[in-house]
Amino acid sequence: MRQVVLDTETTGLEVSQGHRIIEIGCVEIVDRKLTGRHYHQYIKPERAIDQGALEVHGITEEFLADKPVFSRIADEFMDFIRGAELIIHNAPFDVGFIDAELKLINTDTRLVASECKITDSLQLARTKHPGQRNNLDALCQRYAVDNSNRTLHGALLDAEILADVYLLMTGGQTMLGLSADDDATGSSSGNAGTIRRLPADRPKLKVIYANEDESKAHESRLDQLSEIAENGAVWRR
Repeated sequence: MRQVVLDTETTGLEVSQGHRIIEIGCVEIVDRKLTGRHYHQYIKPERAIDQGALEVHGITEEFLADKPVFSRIADEFMDFIRGAELIIHNAPFDVGFIDAELKLINTDTRLVASECKITDSLQLARTKHPGQRNNLDALCQRYAVDNSNRTLHGALLDAEILADVYLLMTGGQTMLGLSADDDATGSSSGNAGTIRRLPADRPKLKVIYANEDESKAHESRLDQLSEIAENGAVWRR
């Protein structure tokens, strides 16, 4: 299974206003392992960069003046991602910009969705963590991924960080060591991966219900969550 974690930086937020890609960063994952292969390219956009975008990524028009235009790197870039599953945070944004660049080269060209499967890690995070902040910085904090070098956005750095976040967010636990004689590798004297079931005649578990004070404290906490969560407290839906 080949996956490519992808990020872009652009001259502005709206592709409909003619904004262009100025940086592409890609990181390759094969069978859920980072391979060390990556694709990284700065691109001359042939238009001005919005001040708001400049404050986010810090990439200036002067720096990009001698970089290639997108049409010169398009084949190499598409060769790198072709056939892979693309992992992109807020995929419609990046895919929209890439498709727009491809159309400028050739209106009949095949677009990204026809060459790759696309997975939006932002939607995946929202499903997994409803009602919480799910931007890349918040996910780094949640999954203990070091993003201390991320003072400005950069496509390759963000792709590398997202790769770590994605693997942690989708990893889960693949093996449970349930017996006392399990060794450090997770194997045991019995069959590795065998499901161990509790006996049918085991005593029923005791259920302890919240008292009145605990219930009030719980409702108070939900009130606080409702105020700060973008979709309200999920436990009240």
